[in-house]
Amino acid sequence: MIKERYGRIPASIENIRKLVGGKALTLTEKILYNRADALPASPFSRGKDYVDFRPDRVAMQDATAQMALLQFMQCGRKKVFVPSTVHCDHLIQAKVGAKADLASAVETNKEVYDFLASVSNKYGIGFWKPGAGIIHQVILENYAFPGGMMIGTDSHTVNAGGLGMIAIGVGGADAVDVMAGMPWELKFPKLIGVKLTGTLNGWTSAKDIILKVAGILTVKGGTGCIVEYFGDGADSLSCTGKGTICNMGAEIGATTSIFSYDKKMSEYLRATSRTDVANEADKIAQHLRGDSEVYASPEKYFDQIIEINLSTLEPHLNGPFTPDRAIPLSKVKEEVKANNWPEKLSVGLIGSCTNSSYEDISRSASIVRQAIGKKLKAKSEFTITPGSELIRYTIERDGFIKDFESIGGVVLANACGPCIGQWSRAGSEKQEPNSIVTSFNRNFSARNDGNPNTHAFVASPELVTALSLAGSITFNPLTDTLTNTDGQQVKLDAPMGEELPTKGFDVKDAGYQSPAADGSAVQISVNPKSDRLQLLDAFSAWDGNEAKGLKLLIKAKGKCTTDHISMGGKWLTYRGHLDNISNNLLIGAINAFNEKANTVKNQLTGEYAAVPAVQRAYKAKGIGSIVVGDENYGEGSSREHAAMEPRHLGVRAILVKSFARIHETNLKKQGMLALTFVNKSDYDKIREDDTIDILGLTSFSPNVPLRLVLNHADGTKEEISVNHSYNEGQIQWFKEGSALNLIKKQVASQK
Repeated sequence: MIKERYGRIPASIENIRKLVGGKALTLTEKILYNRADALPASPFSRGKDYVDFRPDRVAMQDATAQMALLQFMQCGRKKVFVPSTVHCDHLIQAKVGAKADLASAVETNKEVYDFLASVSNKYGIGFWKPGAGIIHQVILENYAFPGGMMIGTDSHTVNAGGLGMIAIGVGGADAVDVMAGMPWELKFPKLIGVKLTGTLNGWTSAKDIILKVAGILTVKGGTGCIVEYFGDGADSLSCTGKGTICNMGAEIGATTSIFSYDKKMSEYLRATSRTDVANEADKIAQHLRGDSEVYASPEKYFDQIIEINLSTLEPHLNGPFTPDRAIPLSKVKEEVKANNWPEKLSVGLIGSCTNSSYEDISRSASIVRQAIGKKLKAKSEFTITPGSELIRYTIERDGFIKDFESIGGVVLANACGPCIGQWSRAGSEKQEPNSIVTSFNRNFSARNDGNPNTHAFVASPELVTALSLAGSITFNPLTDTLTNTDGQQVKLDAPMGEELPTKGFDVKDAGYQSPAADGSAVQISVNPKSDRLQLLDAFSAWDGNEAKGLKLLIKAKGKCTTDHISMGGKWLTYRGHLDNISNNLLIGAINAFNEKANTVKNQLTGEYAAVPAVQRAYKAKGIGSIVVGDENYGEGSSREHAAMEPRHLGVRAILVKSFARIHETNLKKQGMLALTFVNKSDYDKIREDDTIDILGLTSFSPNVPLRLVLNHADGTKEEISVNHSYNEGQIQWFKEGSALNLIKKQVASQK
């Protein structure tokens, strides 16, 4: 299959060159045009044209797969149209250690795992069992390939860019499109080029590159863009190091990030038993890279250029509370003092989908082996999360796990765990101020342990390890010393590691379950009394009228991520039950009128209550509502629950200053109105007791703003204009009630 696919690429590239008038091509353009459903008559316009694509595969993690597959079951297909996989990594709670935590998860989540396994078996989907590993590490090890395109129901699907693949995080409804054989739509992205020169040295790692980029671009600077890395510095990075950088591209809002095919990727493919892919990729390597002219004169081909010299790059510690607050290691002490952050490090956590490769673990282990030789013990709690069973088995064989345990480290299950809030952290309910440092990707308030006073910082695994030995977030291993058990001052040497294991990777049972060749006889049952799974009812179609009499549900102030809109943690339990999980709707958002979370005014009673309770009261009376938000609304995870919950409870529209890309698409897919202020200052005109009319829906069309009438409680009125980014197809989603409703019609018409 790969030979045939790669064999078609040279001719395809020639056709693309003709289309663009013979100009040089970035790698991003080569892949996007190659995976377009059809080539246009003229080049796609960046940031403007919506394009239908044909991704090569789909990946789903267990928390989002539940809703994605519940939707797929409605579409009428007997089997998925493209290779697809489900990965059980999100529902395993970290508490005491890998073995006990995995056993507990298998028992607690049996109903969900059985459902996912049976649906996968029926519809031809590969199933990775609990304990097999984190979706993105498993994808990199098994499925990602240079020049390909995939989508996944997790924002960190972008990790596969480390293997030269366009990999994009989406909502479950997008996954249903592709699994059902429909093209998948995306606005053709703008391009950001990051030129890397020099080479990493000492304590600096690939993680520090993306921490630096996050500081430059901020959490929304990459919105609507693909980031393409290039330069001699890029080629010097390991394949998994490239994956780390692409993984955290989700934190700058980028559609995805990508590196060109090179020797490091070829070596990784061969090390992970994909020599056939490497051999074929080597034959057409020039087509799996951007053209040399592009990289020689990048200002002509990219919309924005960033240049970083790896030889002078400093290790970083980003945070707290946002991944784009970039602090060079030499500046940490003064920042901690100036902001009065807790200096003591309570817990250091390494691993996650961002940093759990063999190279990451080996570099951290080199620090630990130094500590053993220099008579040092970890002064903070210290946890290690392997990215996959392949990694765990191999690092156990090579003695790394024993090393970690010798200084008090606890090895957790091959799962997301604390990174996504699946952490039963003792004492977190006291909500005491404290600091943790992780090698994860996100550090939003309360994300890891539920404590809003936990100051979470993000760093490389080796720096996390060093800080854990010191017990302080202000320790600088480049300059500072530590006191060992003999009272001597000792200094840590720079970490050393191996990109790939000298003895090769090894695993006894990777945790994969193949689907039945013919799943027609497989029965799927959902207990109607279950509180974890609920079959879906189709959302109702638009009634053909203007939306009048909408109550303001909440005017959210400041950062409102998908964690604020639909929390993770304990709420992951209900990811397959839309009505139950809707009880967490916007409970983390800050009400602009009282500066409190989960306390909004019920306009029917005048009393204040929880957001979901107020919205259910409106729904019971048949009253629609509207949510108003700030900048980059819906930043973070791809979870479509943040769009399905308001839709289910009767919210008609979300009006904000700006959206994060995935969330805006998710809202559209579910038949919601995703609107933005024409004048951002109009946000201030929204009052707590407003009843709002949305006008212009009866003539809803692309590029034509809608009008909002703000009916204030004092009897006065104001009218404002609001923008939308709907094209003709997306307007049809709105009119049908959801994109899924439209797919069902299309599939039925093909029979």
